[in-house]
Amino acid sequence: MVKTIAQNRKARFDYDILETMEAGVVLTGPEVKSCREGHVSLAGAYVSFFGGQPLLKHATISKYSCASSVTDYEPMRDRKLLLKKSDVARLESAVAEKGVTLIPLEVKAGKFIKVVLGLGRGRKRHDKRQKIKEREVGRQLREKGDY
Repeated sequence: MVKTIAQNRKARFDYDILETMEAGVVLTGPEVKSCREGHVSLAGAYVSFFGGQPLLKHATISKYSCASSVTDYEPMRDRKLLLKKSDVARLESAVAEKGVTLIPLEVKAGKFIKVVLGLGRGRKRHDKRQKIKEREVGRQLREKGDY
């Protein structure tokens, strides 16, 4: 059974998601246990490429509560993502376009910890306002029972 642990809800508001895909993530043992407890935050996280390798940056995985007293744990360290070479090449060329970025949308835990990545194009401020307006109209219709 695959369980969603953390979501980056702000990303779906700030970006038009063009494509999604799952990627594995390299974690240490205590980080896996911390993820399974749900101590993950994707706020402000993004994916960048360094030497042809995708890295998850600024994702926070809190220290595992039952772990030994390791003093040098860094919760926001860069984490390597596991993707096929063809996917890495395709995503790296897509991110090279202006206005396109690769952002983590959610973290899932089954047998393995996976990160759902979204290839997104940034929205302009007026697009965000339009989205808010549509949401308000939908909410009002549901309240009245006219949906």
